[in-house]
Amino acid sequence: MTQTHKIPVSTLIVIHTPDLQVLLLERADHPGFWQSVTGSKDSEHESLRETAVREVREETGLDGNQYTLTDWHKQTVYDIYPIWQYRYAPGTLHNTEHVFGLQLPKAQPVKIAPREHLSFVWLPYQQAAEKVFSQSNREAILELPARVASKVKL
Repeated sequence: MTQTHKIPVSTLIVIHTPDLQVLLLERADHPGFWQSVTGSKDSEHESLRETAVREVREETGLDGNQYTLTDWHKQTVYDIYPIWQYRYAPGTLHNTEHVFGLQLPKAQPVKIAPREHLSFVWLPYQQAAEKVFSQSNREAILELPARVASKVKL
């Protein structure tokens, strides 16, 4: 069965290093719009973790299973931007975004998907938070110090 519309359930994956460098991608369809890895479920049967791993692989070439992928158990319901409304079924106005963190040992080059992104950059978390266009992405990035510190204490 072919899906004609996007499912309004997505993942946002903040890819970072222990020293709080954050990977950002520049959207190909909107140059100047920077974001963390994000993407919708492919099917109702795909788990959120599977969605996160798939999106990381598609957008960066990284294998999310080789690093520490953490479900932050944080979600945001937001209005779908009008410029992307056509991707969803008529009448679908909101998306539920689930946040994950993916910690890499160090910043490294990634292989971006040219249809989706123009470039990538690693930035200190404060600069990354200032650069992203999405408020929920900004809030997630700003949580990094507390999230990384809590993992160290374990």
